[in-house]
Amino acid sequence: MAQLARGIAMVFLSNVVTLTAQVVIKADSPPRPKVILVELFTSEGCSSCPPADKLLREIDGTEPVAGQLIVGISEHVTYWNSLGWSDPFSSSTYTDRQNSYGTRFGLESVYTPQMVVNGTEQFVGSDRNSLTNAIRKEQNRTAPVDLHILSSSFSGGSLTVNFSAMGDDSLHDADIFAVLADDADQSIVLHGENAGRTLSHVAVARSIVHVAKLRAVAQQTVEIALPASFHKTPGHHLILFAQAPGSGRVLGADFRPL
Repeated sequence: MAQLARGIAMVFLSNVVTLTAQVVIKADSPPRPKVILVELFTSEGCSSCPPADKLLREIDGTEPVAGQLIVGISEHVTYWNSLGWSDPFSSSTYTDRQNSYGTRFGLESVYTPQMVVNGTEQFVGSDRNSLTNAIRKEQNRTAPVDLHILSSSFSGGSLTVNFSAMGDDSLHDADIFAVLADDADQSIVLHGENAGRTLSHVAVARSIVHVAKLRAVAQQTVEIALPASFHKTPGHHLILFAQAPGSGRVLGADFRPL
């Protein structure tokens, strides 16, 4: 992830086939940081969103505490697209995901910009204090699922991902999602509320898909069809995370550059 070099600071898919696989984890592998997942629901058509985009850029890939890594996902929604500017990164997949959170949190309606931290708290995406407080709360919680991406490789029009996910038996209904994201993107907006502005984004989701359920077999392999908009060039990364059913708490997560 491009933002990792910044050092310590503050924090559609289809044709998915799930298979079991034997993967050996080296005993001397270095410990991996606990991931705190920060989702930002945003739109290039929203004049209130650029400050939230900037905040996500500041925290993505940082370690507010040693051994704890902030991983962001910028999810561009579609309901602004008819108001002057069609966001090139938007997808109904992210709109649907935000609507699920809206139901989960009992909101009267969804809005942009909105941040959700580890599926536990939501707030206005440009609210730095709320973000800081939410991250601090997550720092004191353990990750119930130990999830690690072991390897990934391209083959034709798909990405094969080997991962390990282990958790208590009570968590075996947890959903495992895969996100393909651009490290960074930029747009010159020609119309709408942000007309004339050049907007910069980080960790832009190009796809998000449910790939598996947490189960007793720790090691799994998933083969993910690549979206047409995804090009096998540098500047992308994979995020894998386990989440409680019903858009609940994020139970564990990992990421890997592609």
